[in-house]
Amino acid sequence: MRVYPSREAAYLAAAGLIAFGIGFIAQEPAILGWAGCLLIGLTLARVATLIAVTRIRAAGFEMLWRSRSKAVRLGRGESVTLFAELRNRDKRAARFERLRPLASSALAVRVVPESGQVPGRGRVRIAVHVEALRIGTHGLHGLSLEVQGGPGLFEVPLTFANPSGFEVLPKPYAALARSPRGGRSRASTPATRASRLSGDSVELREIREHRPGDPFKRIAWKASARRGVLLVRDYERDEQNVVWLLLDASVELWAGPPGRAGLDLAIDEVAGVAQRHLGRGDQVGLMVIAGRVLESLAPGRGIKHSLEILLALTRGAATRDHDRSALDESDVALRVLEHMRPFDPKAADGVRPGDLDRLARRAARVVRRGPLSVAPPSAPTNREQALRGYLAVFGIDSPPRLETDRARTDACLLEVLARVCGTPRPEALVYLWSPPPTPGTRSGLEAFLRQLPRGGRSALRWVPMWQEQSIVPMAGDVGSVVADMVRVRTRIAEHRGIAALRQLGVRVDRVAPSRRRTQSPTLGTDDPDQPDRHPLGGRRTKVAV
Repeated sequence: MRVYPSREAAYLAAAGLIAFGIGFIAQEPAILGWAGCLLIGLTLARVATLIAVTRIRAAGFEMLWRSRSKAVRLGRGESVTLFAELRNRDKRAARFERLRPLASSALAVRVVPESGQVPGRGRVRIAVHVEALRIGTHGLHGLSLEVQGGPGLFEVPLTFANPSGFEVLPKPYAALARSPRGGRSRASTPATRASRLSGDSVELREIREHRPGDPFKRIAWKASARRGVLLVRDYERDEQNVVWLLLDASVELWAGPPGRAGLDLAIDEVAGVAQRHLGRGDQVGLMVIAGRVLESLAPGRGIKHSLEILLALTRGAATRDHDRSALDESDVALRVLEHMRPFDPKAADGVRPGDLDRLARRAARVVRRGPLSVAPPSAPTNREQALRGYLAVFGIDSPPRLETDRARTDACLLEVLARVCGTPRPEALVYLWSPPPTPGTRSGLEAFLRQLPRGGRSALRWVPMWQEQSIVPMAGDVGSVVADMVRVRTRIAEHRGIAALRQLGVRVDRVAPSRRRTQSPTLGTDDPDQPDRHPLGGRRTKVAV
């Protein structure tokens, strides 16, 4: 057990050593005696602290979660409060300082109170406030604190390895979880042919005179004021559309702080568009694409399919697979061993970081006690898969790979696009979330779009992934200027890519960047010379995200 001096103890020890040196040089017995007594007193205080904390730990000093569930599911941006208890089974009270969480970087965690005292044979209630910044499976590994003993001159750090898991889904999950269940079925026939019906939708059919029974919300007030006659808007809606949502999940798109990377916002947009089309009765399919197809869901309908899409977006964009993670096998083994030592000291006993086979066997036994239930990540060997599975089950961070995956992602993207919209009369509407291709940088994709049949181009909706918000300025004036320059270059490259797509005949839809963080995103065209239109033909509409 390690014992660390407090700031006051460090000052006293430094003063004692300086006084001892002065007394030794000056040959003054009084100074030597005073310095010696001070140093002896500090030694006795350290021993008393060690004995007191050892006694408290032996009697039982522990942290327990008050909730029964080991895992919590919530939407990105949501907050949840968990409650824990510090229990002291010894007769003496235990003072603690700097209570702090040990959690994934994708979670913003705050603990209240940060200091206090646990009475003898009593308990203290701890509130842990957690905010989800990034989708995925993340872990709150436990709490850490410093226990003070005796006069408070020394501290003993303790760690409570009591993990809790968080499954963070895209933002629309919050609305889906609160929506009522049951009621009249809204299922439609499984045919894929589109039909035009009058009803609530996004495409304007006509503006006509008001008739008895028309809904009040359809009144066109401005047109009525100009004509002097009460007019209403009549819409037409598409029935039984098949919609494919394609998400470019190349590893470099995770660049940026948690919650502000390009993929963070794009995943929420994909989920919002999926919810909107499912609410209209469309069949929605999903593909998450990188160097390979990470997730694929066939088109379907209903609440169950909606939840499957959210889960697929959460799993598919993760960076724990060997070809998407910056950690090699030895780095993964080191993280597993560091987590295992406080969580299960017996399993980690006698295991060295280089003994990968033995560590993988121990990890396979400990992983059953993890709070999360996830599929094992992809890995070239069973040993590495067991170690990466340990990280996934306990929600331990695995940063994305630094090398770009753009070439392999574009090759896989071409295969998918040729399959879903490469015919003259495609049967599905296709949304693609990807950075707009700057001319000359993605020549293979540009050549494919030129050769794409006109019907395939009209079925494709390219939604740019804006990366400007992921640029974080560094400290100082120079860092701010550099960040502004990089932001301008990024903006210019994005607009050049959008112009190139329009020249190829590809329709570009966008989510207005100014509304990303404050309102529901708005889907519409990015052409300033054209009125904002919805991708299916109507004017711009809000997508619930």
